[in-house]
Amino acid sequence: MAKNLMAKTGHLSRFILRLDRIRIPLWLFGLSFFTIIVPIAFRDLYGSQQERDAMAETMANPAMTAMVGPGDLTNYTVGAMTTHQMLLMTAAIVGLMSILLVTRHTRADEEDGRIEMVRSLPAGRLSYLNASLIVISGTSIALALIIGFGLYALGIESMDLGGSLLYGAALGGTGLVFAGVTAVFAQLSENARGTIGMSIAVLLIAYLFRAITDVSNETLSWLSPLGWVTKTEAYTSNNWGPILLMVLVTFVLFIAANYLNAVRDLERGFLPSKPGRSYASRYLQSPLGLASRLQRTGIIAWAIGLFVLGASYGSIFGDLESFFDGNDMYEQMLVQVEGFSIVDQFIPMLIIVMSLASTIPALMAINKLRGEEKKGRLEQLLGRSVSRTQLMGAYLMIAVFNGLVMLSLSAIGLWSSGNTVMEEGLSFGMVYGATMAYFPAMLVMIGISVVLIGFLPRMTNFNWIYVLYSFLVLYLGGLFQFDDWVGKLSPFGHIANAPIETVTFMPLFVLTILAVGLMIIGFIGFNKRDIEG
Repeated sequence: MAKNLMAKTGHLSRFILRLDRIRIPLWLFGLSFFTIIVPIAFRDLYGSQQERDAMAETMANPAMTAMVGPGDLTNYTVGAMTTHQMLLMTAAIVGLMSILLVTRHTRADEEDGRIEMVRSLPAGRLSYLNASLIVISGTSIALALIIGFGLYALGIESMDLGGSLLYGAALGGTGLVFAGVTAVFAQLSENARGTIGMSIAVLLIAYLFRAITDVSNETLSWLSPLGWVTKTEAYTSNNWGPILLMVLVTFVLFIAANYLNAVRDLERGFLPSKPGRSYASRYLQSPLGLASRLQRTGIIAWAIGLFVLGASYGSIFGDLESFFDGNDMYEQMLVQVEGFSIVDQFIPMLIIVMSLASTIPALMAINKLRGEEKKGRLEQLLGRSVSRTQLMGAYLMIAVFNGLVMLSLSAIGLWSSGNTVMEEGLSFGMVYGATMAYFPAMLVMIGISVVLIGFLPRMTNFNWIYVLYSFLVLYLGGLFQFDDWVGKLSPFGHIANAPIETVTFMPLFVLTILAVGLMIIGFIGFNKRDIEG
């Protein structure tokens, strides 16, 4: 019986590999290249131990611990620096990779009717699920080995083979854990967007819970999968215990996903959608109403997540002043921004992270139009009295509104939490204004997606690479000492770092005009090109 349930799993694994023959290598190359280039940059930028110790001093504060996790700051070698500053962030991206790949070949394929076709052939009931899990497991293992041996091949003294393999294993293990999480949610949810939404929610909660507990109580961070990543302490203690825990949890999740898949009906979930009304409201019959209804769950989930993200960053503001008080090194550093408090100097870094995070749901909202097109659903709408301008306009309105709400909630979370723990409190106008200054840059990113949908629909995902680039050059730009023009290639790089710098009108105006121009061009292209069925 078990053999019949798993029949043709190998064939289906090769089939999935063929479907993802471009996608998976791109993920592996991008993650590996990004990981391996970092220690090279660290070695060149911080050549002496004295310089690395100075960097360790700047990282030894609650704000940085919340963002990148704890690290061995007493022996801050190139290896320890790489683990401390890069491992957790890279692990979060690996988790996102697993979520997207597993959803694509579980709930998304089932939603599109592909798994029903597969089951009509001599394939087992559990074959497609396990083929997907085999492929993502192989991808995670390949990532671990490529990064592990790649880091060791750099020949950096503090990066030995054991630490390098552990670094890679931490990333591969994260991929496995979130593959299991997504496989379970693919059985619970009735659709792909629910699967992605709940899986990303777990990823965000894991990051936020770890951020809070790493600052307040490190023992509790063992309850977060991303907390296990920092507990490996690669290149210092080399603790393999968290890797074994990742493998064990992955095994349990895979078994649970198989059991749930075996007992549920095809195209059904254990969390079924509520039955709708007999007749749709006038709002739901409009393109805007339908598009907003399709994205309602995701918008709510992201709104909660970004509010909590802002609140988690604000919660550590109360400890910053006491930490820096009497620190001679920091007193010398603060001369460069005299007149501003420690909190004021950390706010720009946090706002950059929050604004880029807020851009993700906004781009997902506009890219949903392309997703509906690929599934052949736009023809049904355009066959009625709905123009292409109305259709794209509906998704654009949701994307703009989405971005505005996400930025606002992250700013409110940062202000409300910080105001609670600080004696003098934060000015709401300052925090909200500094955050909303990034809104025109977000509009440019949305405009780029509109242009791609209008003229190059097959390249819509290019904008995600641009978001990642913006994160690297703005969040890590100071660390890598990039030239100013590198940051200016991103629209976010033209925004002043308030409250330290003064936000001026002209850059915001130019970015807004550019965004409007891109949107108009995208509308023209969408109205002229053929709709893909």
